[in-house]
Amino acid sequence: MDARYRLDARPVADPRAVVRGDHHRVTVLTDGLLRLERSPDGGFEDRASTFALNRDLPVPHFRVVETDRHLEVVTDRLHLVYDRGPFTTSGLSVAVRGGVSSYHSVWRYGDEAGPAVGPGGNLGGTVRTLDGVDGATDLDPGVLSRVGYAVLDDSRSFVFDGDWVAPRDGSRTDLYVFAYGLDHRAAIDAFHAVSGPVPVLPRWALGSWWSRYHRYSADEYAALLARFEAEGMPFSVAVVDMDWHVVDVDPAIGSGWTGYTWNRELFPDPPAFLAWLHEHGLRVTLNVHPADGVRAHEDAYAEMAAALGVDASSGDPVAFDVTDPAFLAAYFDVLHRRLERDGVDFWWIDWQSGPHSRVTGIDPLWMLNHFHFLDSARDGRRPLTFSRYAGPGSHRYPVGFSGDSVISWASLDFQPRFTSTAANIGYGWWSHDIGGHWHGSKDDELATRWVQLGVFSPILRLHSSANAFMTKEPWAYEPAAQDVMTAHLRLRHRLVPYLHTMNHRAARENRPLVEPLYHAWPTAPEAYAQPNQFLFGTELMVAPVTSPADARTRTGRVRAWLPPGTWVDVLTGLVYDGGRELVLHRDLSTIPVLAPTGALVPLDAAEVPGNDPVHPDALEVLVVVGADGAFTLVEDDGTGDGLDDALVVRTPLRLDQAAGTVVLGPAAGNLSCLPAERAWTVTFVAFDEPPRDVVVQVDGFAVPCRVEHADGRLHVRTDPVPVGATVTVDVGPDPRLAPDDVAARLFTVLDRAHVEYDLKPRVHAVATSDAPLAVRVSHLVALDLDPALLTALLEVLLART
Repeated sequence: MDARYRLDARPVADPRAVVRGDHHRVTVLTDGLLRLERSPDGGFEDRASTFALNRDLPVPHFRVVETDRHLEVVTDRLHLVYDRGPFTTSGLSVAVRGGVSSYHSVWRYGDEAGPAVGPGGNLGGTVRTLDGVDGATDLDPGVLSRVGYAVLDDSRSFVFDGDWVAPRDGSRTDLYVFAYGLDHRAAIDAFHAVSGPVPVLPRWALGSWWSRYHRYSADEYAALLARFEAEGMPFSVAVVDMDWHVVDVDPAIGSGWTGYTWNRELFPDPPAFLAWLHEHGLRVTLNVHPADGVRAHEDAYAEMAAALGVDASSGDPVAFDVTDPAFLAAYFDVLHRRLERDGVDFWWIDWQSGPHSRVTGIDPLWMLNHFHFLDSARDGRRPLTFSRYAGPGSHRYPVGFSGDSVISWASLDFQPRFTSTAANIGYGWWSHDIGGHWHGSKDDELATRWVQLGVFSPILRLHSSANAFMTKEPWAYEPAAQDVMTAHLRLRHRLVPYLHTMNHRAARENRPLVEPLYHAWPTAPEAYAQPNQFLFGTELMVAPVTSPADARTRTGRVRAWLPPGTWVDVLTGLVYDGGRELVLHRDLSTIPVLAPTGALVPLDAAEVPGNDPVHPDALEVLVVVGADGAFTLVEDDGTGDGLDDALVVRTPLRLDQAAGTVVLGPAAGNLSCLPAERAWTVTFVAFDEPPRDVVVQVDGFAVPCRVEHADGRLHVRTDPVPVGATVTVDVGPDPRLAPDDVAARLFTVLDRAHVEYDLKPRVHAVATSDAPLAVRVSHLVALDLDPALLTALLEVLLART
């Protein structure tokens, strides 16, 4: 294959990390990760596999104890005991040192996945697709477990042989035992050390994607995007599903699913259509189902036939054979390159034809993901592909397409857990069919809640099936739902500065944008009990609403856990004391998005951002006072892999709680990729009464500013300043969060509720009386209120002690 497809790997371990016998090999990759091989023929695999690229790691400290009966390997984290024979349950074990318990924290061969995926064992990873799944589905195991160990079986994956691939010797066993106890993030670090990092996505991939399986024409698609723009609904990626190509073909040729020829009736001038989308700030991906190869009706047939030695006059198809290097070269250089010259930016590889190819053990999906991703990196471009998950190691080829979601509350309810759990196998960039793809029925509330989840998902991509009544345009819903969807689509683009920083963090620190709570609080039982609640980057925690609203309170409910500390909902301003589980209630306009004290969240300051999420010339920083905080905004020039520090800009943001100052900048690095000047808005969320004097300095000199205090927020705005300047906003020493306006918030809860008018003032009077809190709570309980109304009232009344 061409050098551009060459794999960067270091698959051969340092010999000092290896303990070998005639038929076994133990490699101590890290202090908590062992590779265990058993080979009947005495040969061992030193080539890179789909999972394991890098085994040449720093050799950790370990001891080897050899006796007549056993081999023992001991590190700070684990203790291996092996009888040197065929792997058996009694002959091979790994104990986690300092594990969860001495009884449960011992892995024995034959328990490859650890205990069953679930609350008592392996914490789960992800699966290939959610096609046809209505609600929850079983997950493949990840590398984390509540009993302290997990095993990844790499015995069947294919290997990279030089610049090409080869199947495994099926008689050999190749296991990776992760024995990290509850040090979950260290286990994830070890996973990435062996399997490679997550790439940095292009910045534009972090905006909203428009996708619909619909027979669009060029004019219809352009008119739709123009209306989105007029309505102030930004989109950064235009997905064109399969009808871009000819689908009505002679059945004697085959189905219309595979195709590479523009449908000229719908798209008479493809380059002009794609150029129009680019001019309006969008990137474009086309859907491809490559399984049927290239048939005689395709524009590229003659060229493909010539490249592969097929007699074009015969009309015989050029078969899809991803295991043939010659086919793969022509697949890219003929089929895809001619379409990319029209203006296609990247590809949606919609492989639905199973794991089998013409070579046993070679998965076509793996091959397509791997080579498409490498091909997309040519000419210094930042690579991106859009495809299905193919197993451990797939994190190297983002973005993931989770398949055709069923439109139901059960599907929505499973997606937060599904997304965050994928972090347990390193897979952080899932893209779901937001709103659902097919079946179900129209439900404005469900659609709105799904968009809200999408805003706080790795990739936000609206999608639906080829049904004239099944649309995701916000104006297709009732006005209240349309307004909320519009606001959240704008919020997604406003979040891009934060998202892109987390994009870099994922690549450099192995921390995905969406993580389960137990990654940060591994010893807290409550972190495992709320699978739908997740961390969204370093500063935010989200508890999406995934069930219908209560008929009487008119709010959606979600059970959540607030870790110790003080937490603020950055969308509503409600302040909570943490260290407890509770039920949160939200009307249709919002979901709980919580930040701890000290949080700093950078946003695009534009109320209605544009389609292309370029580096903005005005930034807003949300600030939650109450503790010191620090955040480093990361930006780059969009070229290469994003890991060259010479091409990156970092802007430190700091909150000094005692001094009451927020310091922004100075930006350092490749400043040429930023606008020359930037205006700043510092917004203090849930802020107490406005200070008498707010002082803003630029490089130590006082400058004018604009101060607003409204709806519990203090906004301090500056004029544009050089991006290399230091801006200091001083609001006075030890600023405090505002007390919750309990009476007003309780009034809102009652005013919204569909309960008796005569009951409302009585409840409000009881809840806001001068009686001690315990008396008021017991009085409310004695009123025998509807349970949903009671918990909604108690949420506000007990938010802070």
